[in-house]
Amino acid sequence: MTDRPTESRIRLDEGALETAWWGPPPGEAPTLVLLHEGLGCVALWRDFPAWLAANTGCGVFAWSRLGYGRSDGNPPPWPLDYMQREATAVLPRVLDAAGIGRAVLIGHSDGASIAALYGARVADARIAGLVLIAPHFFTEPTGLAAIAQARDAYQEGEFRTKLARYHDHVDHAFRGWNRAWLDPGFATGFDLTADLARLRLPTLVVQGADDPYGTAAQAEIVLRLAPGPVDVLMVPGARHAPHLEAPDHVRPAIAAFAARLLRE
Repeated sequence: MTDRPTESRIRLDEGALETAWWGPPPGEAPTLVLLHEGLGCVALWRDFPAWLAANTGCGVFAWSRLGYGRSDGNPPPWPLDYMQREATAVLPRVLDAAGIGRAVLIGHSDGASIAALYGARVADARIAGLVLIAPHFFTEPTGLAAIAQARDAYQEGEFRTKLARYHDHVDHAFRGWNRAWLDPGFATGFDLTADLARLRLPTLVVQGADDPYGTAAQAEIVLRLAPGPVDVLMVPGARHAPHLEAPDHVRPAIAAFAARLLRE
Protein backbone atom coordinates (compact mmCIF):
# COMPACT_ATOMS: atom_id res chain seq x y z
CA MET A 1 0.00 0.00 0.00
CA THR A 2 1.33 3.41 -1.00
CA ASP A 3 0.70 5.70 1.96
CA ARG A 4 2.08 8.88 0.42
CA PRO A 5 -0.33 10.65 -1.92
CA THR A 6 0.36 12.75 -4.97
CA GLU A 7 -0.10 16.33 -3.79
CA SER A 8 -1.13 19.32 -5.85
CA ARG A 9 -3.29 22.46 -5.75
CA ILE A 10 -6.47 23.53 -7.48
CA ARG A 11 -6.86 27.24 -8.08
CA LEU A 12 -10.34 28.75 -7.86
CA ASP A 13 -11.24 32.42 -8.06
CA GLU A 14 -11.62 32.38 -4.25
CA GLY A 15 -8.17 30.89 -3.61
CA ALA A 16 -6.01 27.79 -3.93
CA LEU A 17 -7.00 24.41 -2.49
CA GLU A 18 -4.65 21.75 -1.16
CA THR A 19 -5.38 18.42 -2.89
CA ALA A 20 -4.13 14.85 -2.59
CA TRP A 21 -4.54 11.74 -4.69
CA TRP A 22 -4.03 8.08 -3.81
CA GLY A 23 -4.11 5.24 -6.33
CA PRO A 24 -5.04 5.32 -10.02
CA PRO A 25 -6.14 8.53 -11.80
CA PRO A 26 -9.71 8.92 -13.04
CA GLY A 27 -8.83 7.78 -16.55
CA GLU A 28 -7.87 4.36 -15.18
CA ALA A 29 -10.42 3.66 -12.43
CA PRO A 30 -13.41 5.16 -10.62
CA THR A 31 -12.72 7.62 -7.81
CA LEU A 32 -13.74 7.81 -4.18
CA VAL A 33 -14.04 11.52 -3.38
CA LEU A 34 -13.50 12.48 0.28
CA LEU A 35 -15.21 15.55 1.81
CA HIS A 36 -13.79 16.34 5.26
CA GLU A 37 -15.46 17.29 8.53
CA GLY A 38 -15.92 20.77 10.06
CA LEU A 39 -12.41 20.78 11.58
CA GLY A 40 -10.82 18.38 9.11
CA CYS A 41 -8.43 18.60 6.16
CA VAL A 42 -6.44 16.28 3.92
CA ALA A 43 -4.04 15.20 6.67
CA LEU A 44 -6.80 14.45 9.19
CA TRP A 45 -8.19 11.63 7.06
CA ARG A 46 -5.04 9.88 8.34
CA ASP A 47 -4.61 6.38 6.81
CA PHE A 48 -8.19 6.07 5.54
CA PRO A 49 -7.54 7.22 1.92
CA ALA A 50 -4.55 4.91 1.49
CA TRP A 51 -6.57 2.01 2.90
CA LEU A 52 -9.43 2.71 0.50
CA ALA A 53 -7.12 2.88 -2.51
CA ALA A 54 -5.39 -0.37 -1.56
CA ASN A 55 -8.59 -2.27 -0.80
CA THR A 56 -10.88 -1.09 -3.61
CA GLY A 57 -8.61 -0.49 -6.59
CA CYS A 58 -10.21 2.94 -6.93
CA GLY A 59 -8.46 6.25 -6.96
CA VAL A 60 -9.07 8.37 -3.87
CA PHE A 61 -9.21 12.16 -4.09
CA ALA A 62 -9.29 14.56 -1.14
CA TRP A 63 -8.87 18.28 -0.67
CA SER A 64 -8.97 20.86 2.11
CA ARG A 65 -11.73 23.42 1.78
CA LEU A 66 -10.77 27.10 1.92
CA GLY A 67 -9.62 28.02 5.40
CA TYR A 68 -8.54 24.46 6.17
CA GLY A 69 -5.31 22.49 6.02
CA ARG A 70 -2.78 24.03 3.64
CA SER A 71 -5.43 25.70 1.49
CA ASP A 72 -5.78 29.48 1.28
CA GLY A 73 -7.66 31.33 3.99
CA ASN A 74 -11.38 31.91 4.44
CA PRO A 75 -11.86 34.54 7.16
CA PRO A 76 -14.92 34.38 9.41
CA PRO A 77 -17.73 35.09 9.77
CA TRP A 78 -18.96 32.48 7.34
CA PRO A 79 -22.51 32.67 5.95
CA LEU A 80 -24.90 30.38 7.81
CA ASP A 81 -25.59 28.52 4.56
CA TYR A 82 -21.88 27.81 3.98
CA MET A 83 -22.51 24.09 3.47
CA GLN A 84 -25.18 24.75 0.86
CA ARG A 85 -22.83 27.13 -0.95
CA GLU A 86 -19.99 24.62 -0.78
CA ALA A 87 -22.20 21.94 -2.33
CA THR A 88 -23.61 23.96 -5.20
CA ALA A 89 -21.01 26.66 -5.94
CA VAL A 90 -17.65 25.07 -5.06
CA LEU A 91 -17.84 21.28 -5.23
CA PRO A 92 -18.85 21.15 -8.93
CA ARG A 93 -15.79 23.20 -9.87
CA VAL A 94 -13.48 21.06 -7.74
CA LEU A 95 -14.74 17.84 -9.34
CA ASP A 96 -14.31 19.34 -12.81
CA ALA A 97 -10.83 20.69 -12.07
CA ALA A 98 -9.73 17.30 -10.72
CA GLY A 99 -11.05 15.52 -13.80
CA ILE A 100 -13.33 13.28 -11.77
CA GLY A 101 -15.25 10.67 -13.77
CA ARG A 102 -17.34 7.86 -12.27
CA ALA A 103 -17.27 8.40 -8.50
CA VAL A 104 -18.74 7.87 -5.06
CA LEU A 105 -18.76 10.81 -2.65
CA ILE A 106 -17.65 9.93 0.91
CA GLY A 107 -18.33 12.76 3.36
CA HIS A 108 -17.67 13.08 7.08
CA SER A 109 -19.76 15.36 9.34
CA ASP A 110 -20.03 18.74 7.55
CA GLY A 111 -18.59 16.97 4.51
CA ALA A 112 -21.38 14.39 4.69
CA SER A 113 -23.98 17.15 4.73
CA ILE A 114 -22.28 18.76 1.72
CA ALA A 115 -22.27 15.42 -0.11
CA ALA A 116 -25.98 14.91 0.60
CA LEU A 117 -26.76 18.43 -0.60
CA TYR A 118 -24.82 17.80 -3.80
CA GLY A 119 -26.67 14.53 -4.39
CA ALA A 120 -30.03 16.23 -3.86
CA ARG A 121 -29.44 19.51 -5.70
CA VAL A 122 -26.96 18.80 -8.51
CA ALA A 123 -27.77 16.48 -11.42
CA ASP A 124 -24.39 14.84 -11.93
CA ALA A 125 -24.41 11.52 -13.76
CA ARG A 126 -20.83 10.87 -12.65
CA ILE A 127 -21.88 10.23 -9.04
CA ALA A 128 -22.92 6.62 -8.40
CA GLY A 129 -23.78 7.09 -4.73
CA LEU A 130 -22.96 8.57 -1.35
CA VAL A 131 -21.35 7.46 1.89
CA LEU A 132 -22.37 9.79 4.72
CA ILE A 133 -20.30 9.41 7.91
CA ALA A 134 -21.76 11.19 10.96
CA PRO A 135 -23.90 13.53 8.84
CA HIS A 136 -25.92 16.54 10.06
CA PHE A 137 -29.35 17.31 8.62
CA PHE A 138 -30.73 19.41 11.48
CA THR A 139 -29.40 20.70 14.78
CA GLU A 140 -29.79 18.86 18.08
CA PRO A 141 -29.30 20.33 21.58
CA THR A 142 -26.65 17.75 22.47
CA GLY A 143 -24.68 18.50 19.30
CA LEU A 144 -24.79 22.26 19.87
CA ALA A 145 -23.63 21.70 23.46
CA ALA A 146 -20.64 19.69 22.19
CA ILE A 147 -19.78 22.50 19.74
CA ALA A 148 -19.95 25.03 22.61
CA GLN A 149 -17.58 22.82 24.61
CA ALA A 150 -15.19 22.81 21.63
CA ARG A 151 -15.29 26.65 21.66
CA ASP A 152 -14.32 26.69 25.34
CA ALA A 153 -11.48 24.24 24.76
CA TYR A 154 -10.21 26.33 21.84
CA GLN A 155 -10.24 29.52 23.89
CA GLU A 156 -8.25 27.82 26.64
CA GLY A 157 -5.45 27.28 24.12
CA GLU A 158 -4.47 23.62 24.11
CA PHE A 159 -7.04 22.63 21.48
CA ARG A 160 -5.95 25.54 19.29
CA THR A 161 -2.32 24.42 19.52
CA LYS A 162 -3.32 20.91 18.43
CA LEU A 163 -5.36 22.13 15.47
CA ALA A 164 -2.64 24.55 14.37
CA ARG A 165 -0.45 21.56 13.45
CA TYR A 166 -2.85 20.81 10.61
CA HIS A 167 -4.28 24.20 9.57
CA ASP A 168 -2.26 27.13 8.24
CA HIS A 169 -5.23 29.42 8.98
CA VAL A 170 -6.37 27.78 12.21
CA ASP A 171 -8.55 30.67 13.38
CA HIS A 172 -10.33 30.71 10.03
CA ALA A 173 -11.00 26.97 10.24
CA PHE A 174 -12.18 26.91 13.83
CA ARG A 175 -13.98 30.22 14.20
CA GLY A 176 -15.63 30.04 10.78
CA TRP A 177 -17.15 26.65 11.62
CA ASN A 178 -17.81 27.24 15.31
CA ARG A 179 -19.37 30.69 15.04
CA ALA A 180 -21.72 29.58 12.28
CA TRP A 181 -22.97 26.57 14.24
CA LEU A 182 -23.42 28.58 17.45
CA ASP A 183 -25.14 31.53 15.76
CA PRO A 184 -28.75 31.69 17.05
CA GLY A 185 -30.00 31.75 13.47
CA PHE A 186 -28.28 28.45 12.68
CA ALA A 187 -30.19 26.44 15.29
CA THR A 188 -33.49 27.40 13.69
CA GLY A 189 -32.39 27.77 10.07
CA PHE A 190 -30.28 24.67 9.41
CA ASP A 191 -32.71 22.06 8.12
CA LEU A 192 -31.86 19.81 5.18
CA THR A 193 -34.94 17.61 5.38
CA ALA A 194 -36.41 19.07 2.17
CA ASP A 195 -33.20 18.10 0.40
CA LEU A 196 -33.36 14.56 1.74
CA ALA A 197 -36.77 14.20 0.13
CA ARG A 198 -35.03 14.69 -3.25
CA LEU A 199 -32.11 12.33 -2.59
CA ARG A 200 -32.40 9.43 -5.01
CA LEU A 201 -28.78 8.25 -5.10
CA PRO A 202 -27.93 5.01 -3.27
CA THR A 203 -26.71 6.08 0.15
CA LEU A 204 -24.86 4.46 3.05
CA VAL A 205 -25.13 6.30 6.37
CA VAL A 206 -22.50 5.46 9.00
CA GLN A 207 -23.30 6.70 12.51
CA GLY A 208 -21.39 6.20 15.75
CA ALA A 209 -23.76 5.17 18.53
CA ASP A 210 -21.95 7.44 21.00
CA ASP A 211 -21.42 10.44 18.70
CA PRO A 212 -21.62 13.62 20.84
CA TYR A 213 -22.41 15.74 17.75
CA GLY A 214 -25.40 13.78 16.47
CA THR A 215 -27.80 11.03 17.52
CA ALA A 216 -29.29 8.10 15.62
CA ALA A 217 -32.05 10.50 14.53
CA GLN A 218 -29.67 11.85 11.87
CA ALA A 219 -29.51 8.41 10.24
CA GLU A 220 -33.17 7.62 10.80
CA ILE A 221 -34.36 10.71 8.94
CA VAL A 222 -32.50 9.62 5.79
CA LEU A 223 -34.27 6.26 5.94
CA ARG A 224 -37.60 7.99 6.41
CA LEU A 225 -37.34 10.73 3.79
CA ALA A 226 -34.94 9.76 1.00
CA PRO A 227 -36.72 8.13 -1.95
CA GLY A 228 -33.54 6.37 -3.06
CA PRO A 229 -32.09 3.19 -1.50
CA VAL A 230 -30.56 3.80 1.94
CA ASP A 231 -28.45 1.53 4.14
CA VAL A 232 -27.56 2.48 7.72
CA LEU A 233 -24.58 1.19 9.68
CA MET A 234 -24.79 2.02 13.39
CA VAL A 235 -21.41 1.49 15.04
CA PRO A 236 -21.53 0.52 18.75
CA GLY A 237 -19.03 2.38 20.91
CA ALA A 238 -17.96 4.74 18.14
CA ARG A 239 -18.15 8.50 18.49
CA HIS A 240 -17.80 11.09 15.72
CA ALA A 241 -15.21 9.34 13.51
CA PRO A 242 -16.24 5.68 13.18
CA HIS A 243 -14.01 5.20 10.11
CA LEU A 244 -11.02 5.89 12.40
CA GLU A 245 -12.38 4.56 15.71
CA ALA A 246 -13.77 1.23 14.42
CA PRO A 247 -11.85 0.67 11.18
CA ASP A 248 -12.21 -3.12 11.07
CA HIS A 249 -15.99 -2.77 11.21
CA VAL A 250 -16.57 0.35 9.14
CA ARG A 251 -14.01 0.37 6.35
CA PRO A 252 -14.90 -2.99 4.76
CA ALA A 253 -18.57 -1.96 4.75
CA ILE A 254 -17.74 1.29 2.94
CA ALA A 255 -15.47 -0.50 0.46
CA ALA A 256 -18.11 -3.15 -0.30
CA PHE A 257 -20.84 -0.52 -0.75
CA ALA A 258 -18.72 1.55 -3.13
CA ALA A 259 -17.56 -1.49 -5.09
CA ARG A 260 -21.15 -2.65 -5.59
CA LEU A 261 -22.22 0.75 -6.95
CA LEU A 262 -19.23 1.12 -9.23
CA ARG A 263 -19.75 -2.33 -10.73
CA GLU A 264 -23.32 -1.48 -11.76
